[in-house]
Amino acid sequence: MHQLVNDNLYETRNNLVTEITLLSDAQLNRKPEMNIWSIAQVCHHLFLVEQASIKAIAWGLKAGDSTQKERKEIQLFLLDRTKKINAPKIVEPDVEPFKVQRIIDLLNDSRNKLMTLLSSIEDASILAEKSVKHPALGELPLDLWIEQIYLHEQRHIAQIKEIKILLDVEH
Repeated sequence: MHQLVNDNLYETRNNLVTEITLLSDAQLNRKPEMNIWSIAQVCHHLFLVEQASIKAIAWGLKAGDSTQKERKEIQLFLLDRTKKINAPKIVEPDVEPFKVQRIIDLLNDSRNKLMTLLSSIEDASILAEKSVKHPALGELPLDLWIEQIYLHEQRHIAQIKEIKILLDVEH
């Protein structure tokens, strides 16, 4: 896999874990407003998205050649938080409270599964040749599915920082 993508996955996840590690369980689960997710819910959503992305990438690798060859500029779309993207039901977070360590364990587990899948790919060029439909981004080559994982996390890290300000939590 491309080293820059690997570095971005690693760095972004470290930034996410740094944002939540020192929170109390109460801070993690407190909602700043009724219609805003708690930090726990944001993190659970990120876990669910990564799990769904792993399934999509694995499915795309097994599927025949794709018809989609067009490259999309997903970074601008995903990092623009002025554009709200409604989460599909399958990646909506639980409303039940989480412990900080449980969230970190879930995130570590899904990242380990992703890295195991990616390390099993003999020829990474196949990732640019096959595609799977993404719920928000449309037909997407598999290499962009990988990139959207860390870009999506970066989007939500910014959201977590905003939630911490709303909750008046040290950051």
